[in-house]
Amino acid sequence: MTARVLVVDDLLPNVRLLEARLSAEYFEVLTASNGPDAITICDQGLCDIVLTDVMMPGMDGFEVTRRLKANPATAHIPVVMVTALDQPSDRVKGLEAGADDFLTKPVNEIALIARVRSLVRLKAITDELRSRAATTRDAGMGDPLVQAVADTGLGGRILIVDDRPGSADRLVSTLSNQHTVTLEPNAQQALFVAAAEAPDLVVVSLDLVDYDGLRLCSQLRSVEATRHLGVLMLAEAEDNARILRGLDLGVNDYLVRPIDRNELLARARTQVRRKRYADRLRETVHATIELAIVDSLTGLHNRRYLDSHFGALVDEAQNRGRPLSVLVLDIDKFKSVNDTYGHDAGDDVLREFAQRVRKSLRSPDLVARYGGEELVVVMPNTPLETARAAAERIRARVGQEPFAIHKGSSSIPVTVSIGIASLDRLDDTPDSLVKRADQALYRAKEEGRNRVITNQAA
Repeated sequence: MTARVLVVDDLLPNVRLLEARLSAEYFEVLTASNGPDAITICDQGLCDIVLTDVMMPGMDGFEVTRRLKANPATAHIPVVMVTALDQPSDRVKGLEAGADDFLTKPVNEIALIARVRSLVRLKAITDELRSRAATTRDAGMGDPLVQAVADTGLGGRILIVDDRPGSADRLVSTLSNQHTVTLEPNAQQALFVAAAEAPDLVVVSLDLVDYDGLRLCSQLRSVEATRHLGVLMLAEAEDNARILRGLDLGVNDYLVRPIDRNELLARARTQVRRKRYADRLRETVHATIELAIVDSLTGLHNRRYLDSHFGALVDEAQNRGRPLSVLVLDIDKFKSVNDTYGHDAGDDVLREFAQRVRKSLRSPDLVARYGGEELVVVMPNTPLETARAAAERIRARVGQEPFAIHKGSSSIPVTVSIGIASLDRLDDTPDSLVKRADQALYRAKEEGRNRVITNQAA
């Protein structure tokens, strides 16, 4: 996978060296000699990943990273620190600033390219979610990107898979100070635990006695229930080939033994924060989709959803020679409810009306708010007489008890009139069915309301 890589370093030879290595792998390389220029490039959305030196005049790499990660518009861009600093405290400082990785010079070229590709793949997934989630700003649901970057990465749920008692105990002891930790030494059982409990992070030792740790990482990525979990692998210093293979399989991060306690905590927080960021974006996307197809007042499907699915139900019924019926329901004298008790009382009635209708129907029946106080019900595999029985059931449930209004402080009687039409000729369409059912509804109103009338084609 290619990408646009921003190299940030005040020393030209360092820039040229990284530029040559990355260009040879067909990455597009941009450069900046200082922190402010790097931030400007990121603000303009011109890069997919940042490789930055730490020791730069004016604004160092730590500050560049902090500013990028604090900005909702750039927080999703992976940042890798490439520096001569080699102390564990330096790595921890970089990770706590928000860096996604911290590589010490001289950098292994293969490891660098593998890490860049791994982070770019993860960013591509996040970019798609960000693009979809950003539409919620137009829907008045707040800015999900601002909400998503506020997480601290603390209080996560972490699953540790390590069958060496001493190592496992140290991991649990360290991580339990900031997270809720579960230990599962059996790799196959761990896969079931991960699928059932959906932790924020799975820490996998590659040195499991009776199981290939990389295979477990691969299984976590291939199963739908665990595909989006963060995965952090623990490896030995001589395990370079397996580490690279793990990154290629989609593992998020790794640590090399002996493990520094503070670095473990910093990397775990980073992965928990990233997982929650992606989860929040996914939730926002789902909410946006729901907003597009669900009526916010009643919780029923809206007219848009009805229009997009009604035709397919009619076509299927006609092609398979199966019955289909349509109900059009209208609350009797609803305008007087609004005029007498206020629109908030009218909203109370509509919400309760929708619930009573939904409880009277089967799960395959499509119920949608058609407009105002009018609902449409499409009933697949339902002949006219069965639909009539369902309509009478709805009418009885609506009229049997008064509707509470004004937060239950009072109640009013409500009735409903229902018109029905069934599919009975080859040229029937959603429009013709609704028109016939609507004509039947009009007759029900004329004949005194609170009744069910059917209307079949001549």
